Amino acid sequence: MEKKIFEMHQEHAEWLNKLSVYKDELGIMKSRLAEIAQKNSSGDVLAKVEHFQNQFIVQAEQLDIVKHNINEHEVYLQQRLNENQVAADRQTSSDSPQIRESVESFERIFNGLRQEFNQFLSKTM
Repeated sequence: MEKKIFEMHQEHAEWLNKLSVYKDELGIMKSRLAEIAQKNSSGDVLAKVEHFQNQFIVQAEQLDIVKHNINEHEVYLQQRLNENQVAADRQTSSDSPQIRESVESFERIFNGLRQEFNQFLSKTM
């Protein structure tokens, strides 16, 4: 599917902004998890703390991968514009459905993790 390059750029900017918010949120969740780990020595709680630590690491890695893929596609689009700067506002390029899918997948998984973590917080705090 062909899309205008400026539309894809706007979409990329939106995705990168969302990913930035998720990265900040991961930092907040890690801090809260550290507080819980310091205040609780129960084996069950510590097992859940380890579970969330692992999940946060995985999600941070996935976030970096998605961000990298978006940035790579942005470089490709810029190269396309540099090849022909005339009528740049009308140039099209092939869409990136795999990037869109990876962003949507990341959001679904992250939202599920956030919900699970908030339930854990409500039980332990």
